[in-house]
Amino acid sequence: MKIYDLIIIGAGPAGLSAGIYAGRAMLDTLIIEKDLEGGQILQTSEIENYPGSLDIESGPTLIDRMIEQVKKFGVDKVRDTVVDVALDGEIKAVKCDKETYHAKTIVIAGGASAVPIGVEGEEKFRGRGLSYCATCDGPFFRGLNVYVVGGGDSAIQEALYLTKFAKKVTVIHRRQELRAAKSIQEKAFRNEKIDFMLDTVIKEIHGSDVIEGMTLENVKDGKITEIKADPNDGTFGVFGFVGYKPKSDLYSGKLHMENGYIITDENMRTNIPGVFAAGDIRKKSLRQVVTAVADGAIAAVQAEKYIEALKS
Repeated sequence: MKIYDLIIIGAGPAGLSAGIYAGRAMLDTLIIEKDLEGGQILQTSEIENYPGSLDIESGPTLIDRMIEQVKKFGVDKVRDTVVDVALDGEIKAVKCDKETYHAKTIVIAGGASAVPIGVEGEEKFRGRGLSYCATCDGPFFRGLNVYVVGGGDSAIQEALYLTKFAKKVTVIHRRQELRAAKSIQEKAFRNEKIDFMLDTVIKEIHGSDVIEGMTLENVKDGKITEIKADPNDGTFGVFGFVGYKPKSDLYSGKLHMENGYIITDENMRTNIPGVFAAGDIRKKSLRQVVTAVADGAIAAVQAEKYIEALKS
């Protein structure tokens, strides 16, 4: 039975960063990923806020370079789907569809995914006017109209943030009342750049290469409203904030979690020795590429230290 020093579950920015640091530290490392490497960032056409990216950087180009670094340091990779984990004891087991893999340490970097807003045209315009991250994409909508879908804390906070860039921000919420904290609501109501369309849902987003219009429905009276882009702009932005779901179901009952997010300390350590979590899957205040790669680096360094301690 082969026993790796480290198994990394997930090959997004956090997992790849952990792989780079682990490989460079000469740890015998395996990355397990069921889909394409990169995770959510593959849907990002432009990255402006990653340090050092002076030219136009895209999610795929950044991930391609990370993948090459992982190869350079001799990290093994396998495409497989994790179905169960055994995390207790000195040797951890990761059961997948094809095989069961074993290691002294585990870094869980499965990420999280935005809950779809559930409208026709959503997949087509993802990354082409439809976003789920104001911090990531807000600056691309400078001077344009923007629509925010949702009524919770995140939606209203992101709407407030988007007023820094947008010409006008309109919050679309399916209920008569927002769900955000009253203090956040009051800030939004006072902001002259924010409008509200309550009791309303988006039925369809349409356009050619970018969003050019959308169809709205009032859930109380069934009235249909068509929204078209300002002819001078040619497009507008739609931001969905109906929730995020961490990919953590496998670890329920095994690790300490809060609202599905794995709880770690500042060194990415979970409540089980030798098990670390990194990136969007863990409880944290900011989910960005830069924080994901930092998490991955820390987790790999801590895994190395854990293995060294086992030898003493």
